[in-house]
Amino acid sequence: MIVAFSVSPSGERPAEAGHAPSGVAPDSVHEAVAAAVRIVRESGLPNRTSSMFTEIEGEWDEVMDVVKRATEAVGRYGTRVSLVLKADIRPGHSGEIDGKIERLERAISEQAR
Repeated sequence: MIVAFSVSPSGERPAEAGHAPSGVAPDSVHEAVAAAVRIVRESGLPNRTSSMFTEIEGEWDEVMDVVKRATEAVGRYGTRVSLVLKADIRPGHSGEIDGKIERLERAISEQAR
């Protein structure tokens, strides 16, 4: 399965998270997102991050465990967490995080001919 998810804190930043660094807007979420992405990358599962979502591929339990831990990490940066999740559940298939993109690029090239 492939899961695309976005996780972000909201609410007041807890004191234990510290103040936003100088020059960083207090409502910036990049530190919290970095904590989530670090967990995803350390999982060893195939993944990629864009400006809006992080995608991760693996079996249901391992992917959901990573999403849960990433969400918990973001929770330290606010009093609430927003999680948006989209899943492509296709039993018996793996390598689709890259395979889908490769097929798309091939189709675009073929249409351009």
